Amino acid sequence: MSETTRIEHDALGEFPVPADALYGIDTARAVQNFPISGQRMPLPIIRALALLKLGAARANRDLGLLDPALAEAIITAAREVVEGRWDDQFPVDIYQTGSGTSTNMNANEVIANRANELLGGGPRGVYRPVHPNDHVNRGQSSNDVIPTAIHLAAVQRIREHLLPALYRLEAVLQAKAAEFDGIVKTGRTHLMDAVPIRLGQEFRGYAGQVERTRRRVTAAGEALREVPLGGTAVGTGLNTHPEFAGRVLAAVSEIARVQLVETSNHFQAQAAIDPIVEASGHLRTCAIALVKVANDLRLMASGPRAGLGEIELPALQPGSSIMPGKVNPVIPEAVIQVAARVVGNDATIAMSGQWGFFELNTMLPVAGSALLESIELLGAAAGVFAEKCIAGIRATDRGPAMVEQGLAVATPLALEIGYERAAALVNIALAEGLTIREAARRELGLSERELDRLFDYRRMTGP
Repeated sequence: MSETTRIEHDALGEFPVPADALYGIDTARAVQNFPISGQRMPLPIIRALALLKLGAARANRDLGLLDPALAEAIITAAREVVEGRWDDQFPVDIYQTGSGTSTNMNANEVIANRANELLGGGPRGVYRPVHPNDHVNRGQSSNDVIPTAIHLAAVQRIREHLLPALYRLEAVLQAKAAEFDGIVKTGRTHLMDAVPIRLGQEFRGYAGQVERTRRRVTAAGEALREVPLGGTAVGTGLNTHPEFAGRVLAAVSEIARVQLVETSNHFQAQAAIDPIVEASGHLRTCAIALVKVANDLRLMASGPRAGLGEIELPALQPGSSIMPGKVNPVIPEAVIQVAARVVGNDATIAMSGQWGFFELNTMLPVAGSALLESIELLGAAAGVFAEKCIAGIRATDRGPAMVEQGLAVATPLALEIGYERAAALVNIALAEGLTIREAARRELGLSERELDRLFDYRRMTGP
């Protein structure tokens, strides 16, 4: 014992704890045992865990399993954690015991110590009248409450952060599709010239891709709504009331407006993390969709003189420390880097899903952290992409000007003169540096009226 520490006891003996810490010996041991990354468990998971502790206290009180006065103190303390008041009291590294027991006990200790303060109890670390295990953790095990907290946090952040950003991105793309609908440009397949397309049609494709990935993200949230709470240690529900999980989840729904359901099969829900794997797969698809859009915009904006230059992206910052006046597509590049991280997180989660031995998956902290990071990154990237890049895109006259130079505009001729003759005409135009119109005028003797009919580029962008 010193001015800066207090001594607490557990089954392993004595251990020093910072004197003013709301957490206790279990957390202090974990801080010493896991000095690995310096990355703490994502706060949305901590706050979701506290919300579950709040619901547990209510459920145990209503079931007659917890003294009402103790329950009210636990509820108040847990609510303070949910509100972010004690964020600095959760120092445990992500890379810890695979069940997340250290994080669960961190929450139990913080809430117990704070509840005791509210009740006028003894100093921190003297767990009377509220005990971390006996009261705050009643009816729970790390094995069911930690995965439930991960699911809850992910559903909340998908709803509050990621989906709104995807809706906004989709809306901005749809607006640009309408704005650019009259601009005809050269389509490209295999990065080679193809038949004409309207710039607005390309943006309508991007909007459609985002709309569909938004649906997939919604499905990811649905997959996470089934939770293992109530299974306690191995799925049997030992030491908990049969109504406990349902009552806790009802409290969560009332407070957070998130509808979670107790699993109908606790053994699979704790032995595996398939919903997390599934949700991450949808997030990976979202990331790859953003890469597709970002890369297309980079290519269309390339130049401005030696590239395609069909669109201009907003100029946000100087692009070079050595080349004056250079401006780079910084937002698409940032989005692509986010996508790379999300794909990496998905690989981590896929590997985590394989480590469910017998009755428990032992990769919960890293899987939960990776899932939350992907949600946060995608939401932020989609929002920045919409507001700082796509909303400010301007079409140039370069796209329409290049349509006449394209060789694939010979495609309508195939219906008039056959595929082989049309191909021969393309070869002539390519060899002699002619446009297809010029080659058709010379080789086929077509009138200007016929040429205008055949080379109506706007008409080529429809059936």
